[in-house]
This record gives sequence, structure tokens and C-alpha cells, in this order.
Amino acid sequence: MEIKNKKIDHGQAFDWGKASKDYAKYRDIYPKAFYEKLAELSLGIAGQEALDLGTGTGVIPRNMYHYGAKWTGTDISENQITYAQKLSREAGMDIQYLVTPAEQINFPEKTFDVITACQCFMYFDQDVLLPKIHRMLKDNGHFAILFMAWLPEESEIAAKSEELVLKYNPSWSGGHMTRYQLDTPPWCGNCFVPENKLTFDLPVTFTRESWHGRIKACRGIGASPLTEEEISAWEEEHMAYLQTVPEAFDILHYVTILNLKRGDRFEPIVND
Repeated sequence: MEIKNKKIDHGQAFDWGKASKDYAKYRDIYPKAFYEKLAELSLGIAGQEALDLGTGTGVIPRNMYHYGAKWTGTDISENQITYAQKLSREAGMDIQYLVTPAEQINFPEKTFDVITACQCFMYFDQDVLLPKIHRMLKDNGHFAILFMAWLPEESEIAAKSEELVLKYNPSWSGGHMTRYQLDTPPWCGNCFVPENKLTFDLPVTFTRESWHGRIKACRGIGASPLTEEEISAWEEEHMAYLQTVPEAFDILHYVTILNLKRGDRFEPIVND
């Protein structure tokens, strides 16, 4: 399923379904400390009904499963959901998955204690989705926007990988990430009340193969409109570079967790 957004990749279409095989193998990279922090915030724990939007291959539901919540994952890509179901089934996990755009979700009112959106909130039509999230959350329910990005200014390997992605796909806008202040979004109004605004660094360990796979499974390569020949050429050049670095290495990442509590009523913010 192709997605186009004028604010992302200069309007170039991308399709996560094209990257699903590599995504399933190489994008399950969040460290244990990441999930422990979610549980510490009572996001996805026993006794809760939880919904993960843009679930991809089910990374969040599968890794949070042992904390005890009953999870549902949704994604626009049928191929992503196919892998999510396969990985969950192989692990003996009872997780429900649905193929649907987030904006078309229609669960009953006050179904979920927790709704998460990890690495995907920027893709959604917020005007359509936010009132639905508010409606689907139970009283005192929480909506958590999660994000984790490598820091190329603090990793020569990450910087060089970005350079090679941009060589083959100059439209990719997913690079050059830096630390930033996590502010309360203007759309919160009285609808969502910030309970936690957390930012912290986490090192993530990779091998040459797993880092190569992680980059290939990004929006700039595997999900992009690049041809098979172009991707093969990028792979050859990227792997040649990785032969010059240690077999295993850490890439520092920056994590943000915006944990919002459901407000009493939905009052959309009107922009002048």
C-alpha cells in the first residue's frame, strides 16, 4: 500500500509492505530498557486492553506481550500484518491483527486502556484520527506516542549509512536526526493531558549484518520506489563500507515517549 505525504520524503511515495521481509528480521531493535520504561509507566500491563497503531510486524505488541495486556495491532500494509501474525503465532502469542488504515479504525467507544503509536504518528491524518483515539480510550486511558532514532552526529557509522541512502535516494527525509525538546503538541487542548514527556539516550548493539538490514528496511531504501538494481547497487556499496568497521558496534539512539491521558471531552483546536 503506497503512502504519499508532502511533508515526508518531499512527497515521494513509499510502501512498507515492500520492506516487510527485512523489517520482520531486522527492525525488532528496541532494547529491553525501552519496554521496561513503558511497563513502568503502566502502558501495556496486565488487566489492560491495548491497541498499537501502525504496528508493522507487531514489534510493540510482541515485545510487550509478557507484561500481560491484551493487544490488538493494526497496520495499513497487508504484508506487514502477514509477518506480524506469523511471528506472533510462532511465539505462541494471542494477538489480534487487522489490516486497516489508522484513520478507518472503528472500535466501540471506550474499548482500550492504552493506545500506542510507535515510529508512525507522523504518517497519520491527525484531524481524522485524534477524535477516534479519544473516543476509543476508556476514562483515564492513555495515548502514547513513541519514537527512537539514531544520532548520526554521534556515530560515524550512522552518518556514513545516511550518506549512502541519500546518494541513491535524495528524496529521503528520514536522516539528520538530533535530540530535541519534547513539547506538548498544540492539538492536545482539553482532549489529552500530558502525563509524561520523557527523552533519553539508549545504545543499540548491531553487527554488520543487522545494521545493514536495519538500514535496508528503512523508508529510504526497502520501502522506497528504488528499483531492484538500485537497491542491489546500494547494498554492495553499503556492505563494502561496513567491512571497514568492527563486526559489532553500538549506535546511540534518542528515545522520546509522550504519554497522554485522555481528557474528559474532545474539543478540537481550531487553527486561525
